[in-house]
Amino acid sequence: MTPRRGGLTRAVWVVAVGILLSRVLGFARNVVLAGRLGDSPVADAYEAAFIVPDFLNYLLAGGFLAITFIPILSRYQAADDRDGAQAAFNAVFWPVSVVIVILTLAAIAGAGTIVGWLFGSNGRMDAAQLDEITRLTRMVLPAQVCFVVGGLFMAVQYVHGRFLVPTLAPIVYNAGIIAGGLVGTGPGGVSATGFILGAVAGGLFGNLVLQWWGASRTGLVVRFERPDFRHPAFLEYLRLAIPLMIGQSIVVLDESIGKVVAASAPDGSIFSLNLARRVNMLPVGVIAQAAGVASYPYLARLVAEGRRSEMLVSIGRTVRMVVFAGGVAVAGVIAVSQPAVRTAFQHGEFSVDGTVLTAAALIGYSLSIPAWGVHQVFGRSFYAHRQMWVPVIAGTAWTLPAIPMFLLGFRIGGIPGLALASSIAITGHALTLGLLWRRFHTSAGLEGVPRTVLQVIVATAVAASGGRLVADAVAGGRIPDFGTGLAATVAGLGTVAVIYLVMAMLTGSAEARVVVRRRFPARWR
Repeated sequence: MTPRRGGLTRAVWVVAVGILLSRVLGFARNVVLAGRLGDSPVADAYEAAFIVPDFLNYLLAGGFLAITFIPILSRYQAADDRDGAQAAFNAVFWPVSVVIVILTLAAIAGAGTIVGWLFGSNGRMDAAQLDEITRLTRMVLPAQVCFVVGGLFMAVQYVHGRFLVPTLAPIVYNAGIIAGGLVGTGPGGVSATGFILGAVAGGLFGNLVLQWWGASRTGLVVRFERPDFRHPAFLEYLRLAIPLMIGQSIVVLDESIGKVVAASAPDGSIFSLNLARRVNMLPVGVIAQAAGVASYPYLARLVAEGRRSEMLVSIGRTVRMVVFAGGVAVAGVIAVSQPAVRTAFQHGEFSVDGTVLTAAALIGYSLSIPAWGVHQVFGRSFYAHRQMWVPVIAGTAWTLPAIPMFLLGFRIGGIPGLALASSIAITGHALTLGLLWRRFHTSAGLEGVPRTVLQVIVATAVAASGGRLVADAVAGGRIPDFGTGLAATVAGLGTVAVIYLVMAMLTGSAEARVVVRRRFPARWR
């Protein structure tokens, strides 16, 4: 089955819009979290409770299940072998489901010991705080079963070119957290229980039930079978997934490492750090994840059909566009970080100190936005070739130096220093993947990337400076009230957009010309 012309473009738009909606809803979730819990020990406990579940997900390559399973299913899809695809799904589904349930039960039993090991040695958290983190961890752990099993259902939909239902998963998940927090925690509440229960409900309905329904619409039937750990499809899945299971990349451990290091800082620091990271993931999601998620099934099919030249052109074009789009996002964050954070989050229990700390950390994180896009594209290009070990080794190699790098960043610059260290590690990982792609494959299609990077650096620096001057002028050089902060944010972002596009055009950016032609087509006929 040949990819339809324009199919990738439509898929990117579907995924981008879905991710944008989920990120907007995630932004609303952060607003509710900040207003109800503030930058407090309770908020820190909420953030810390996700470390063990997230690691469990990484351990079973839960975040990579679609990536791992798509090449297997794509082969059957290309051969129009529906029965083979059905058998392959069941062969992987039941062993994975059994293993994730067993691991989840084990993690629930050992949560207290793990939490004590992670946070008990920093000397700041007392026994009550550790007990609260343990309680919340045990509550949220069952959601991992939904994420892992749901990832298999998503893979089926991706192979059939259906992206809409999978993009709804994070939307439902975020809605669950918001609803749980609003219902279960009143203003000035001192418990994160409602938010945690909302997360479990959102995972159940958004990542499991909804994805099962979406996969069933492709003709998939889940048949109960005894797990066969010797089935060829499961063995192939293991061969592809094991590198991802044992090689924990910096891009998946970045958040957890930051939380553990930030636990040594004053109360509220974990929450402020992760709040900044989640805000930063809004542009990362729209720019990087949309390109990576939508391009991967397309690239996998091109590889399966031997259409190498078309694949190389697609990779190069996508890398240049994510770098270009990432540059304007960086400039926007630098320009308006403080008034934007104040406007969005400084309500209810969230303090002025939390605003200052979050805004500073957000700037540090923002420098990694283009790199997130680059590593998504190159990583999935390797996955499409079933070269799982290459990006895993590269990511793991950056994890090892990242730990002392995070500690040094924290010692020198506190929480903002942690965020900056994260950006350095993510950027190094992306550059390493690019070099490895050239080493194992070719530089064809990437000829214009260095020029694009230089153009983006110039445009970003000028646009960020201009936008910051305008935002500071509107805000009056201080932390503004809500209305003034909103005005400063809008004025700063508008200035950034205009200056960035003008500077990119002046430096001869091909990507800027594409944007202008699409926005003003009559002028460029």
